[in-house]
Amino acid sequence: MRVAMIGTGYVGLVSGACFADFGHHVTCIDKNQEKIDLLRSGGVPIYEPGLDLLVQRNIREGRLDFATDLTEAVREADVVFIAVGTPSRRGDGHADLSYVYAAAEEIAGVMEGYTVVVTKSTVPVGTGDEVESIIRKARPDGAFAVVSNPEFLREGAAIDDFKRPDRVVVGAQEPKARDVMRELYRPLFLNETPIVFTERRTSELIKYAANAFLAMKITFINEIADLCEAVGANVQEVSKGIGLDGRIGAKFLHAGPGYGGSCFPKDTLALVKTAELYDSPLRLVSATVEVNAARKKAMADKIIAASGGSVDGKTIAVLGLTFKPNTDDMRDAPSLDIIPALQKAGARVKAYDPAGIEEAEKLLSDVEFVTGPYLAMEGADALVIITEWNEFRALDTDRIKASLSDPLIIDLRNIYDPAEMAGEGFRYVSVGRP
Repeated sequence: MRVAMIGTGYVGLVSGACFADFGHHVTCIDKNQEKIDLLRSGGVPIYEPGLDLLVQRNIREGRLDFATDLTEAVREADVVFIAVGTPSRRGDGHADLSYVYAAAEEIAGVMEGYTVVVTKSTVPVGTGDEVESIIRKARPDGAFAVVSNPEFLREGAAIDDFKRPDRVVVGAQEPKARDVMRELYRPLFLNETPIVFTERRTSELIKYAANAFLAMKITFINEIADLCEAVGANVQEVSKGIGLDGRIGAKFLHAGPGYGGSCFPKDTLALVKTAELYDSPLRLVSATVEVNAARKKAMADKIIAASGGSVDGKTIAVLGLTFKPNTDDMRDAPSLDIIPALQKAGARVKAYDPAGIEEAEKLLSDVEFVTGPYLAMEGADALVIITEWNEFRALDTDRIKASLSDPLIIDLRNIYDPAEMAGEGFRYVSVGRP
């Protein structure tokens, strides 16, 4: 099949490369000429393990190409994906759908023959109806269908998630459109991946409901961690004890500094706003948004308290800046709340991240960015671990002590054992553990 993918951001590029690897011919389209030139040369503008090799292989085998103009690709396509950004709209928190609607207008102007137009972007309920209306207005006699096909990719594991998903959700009204989508995902049918066909609005809501539930799960265990600290319990053991219950599950029960990233913050907020529009408030999700925002700010207070009540004039070493490991994504990362709060309290910050420094430099000021973890610790009064990159899990404790002026570690991801760290001579503070 021939596929046009409008948007070469995280979702569009990963999806396009994976569809090409399935054997389809895919053209990824972006208006940014510099980005397209990079992609044509086999480079990738985002950090995602294995993506560069996947892109290079499919370019070499003639299944993947890139363009700044969508005309030819859309005219030839059986399926056109809209995979553009839907950021939170400034001022009210609703999803900004201007890029989605602009893409729909451009598609309408050039499509030929029966075309399935798919919203891959995360969009509020009813967006597909508006996309269909836009195209129908421009092409009253056009042969097309508008389908919802939300993504469920985890940054850092996106390729595996695409090729071995828990499920694929397709919201399509017409049998013909469902047949096209079934053929598109045929390799996954062969792997017996569940393909959930629904009405379009249901599909749109599934994406938001999934992200909101996971965000609530993270926020729940973070609040339980606070209670554990108050009563002298261990949140990791609580997580294990409840996670072994098949009705609950162990995933997303790791206490930490709060969720961030490109999805959970904007999607929970957009879902709350959609619910308000329909006079059907989601109080649990609203509380999740509020608690998570407070959580990230409270982590700076935790660091200050562990430092004796003041960080004024002190140097704090920070390991990990991105919202999670194996990505360079800094969107809504806890570090963006924690570091400015420490600086406001008078601290000097030295920071290291394996992939996020280039993005962090655009968002954080007056931070000394260094090229390795021990350089960050050199002469620092405390070490703070914000993101649990693998390379931080087995640091040389002797080098840490030799580097720090004070053997204080505040581990916001619980990657070390408190008893072992105490035995090594550290003052060690973690989350939700005695």
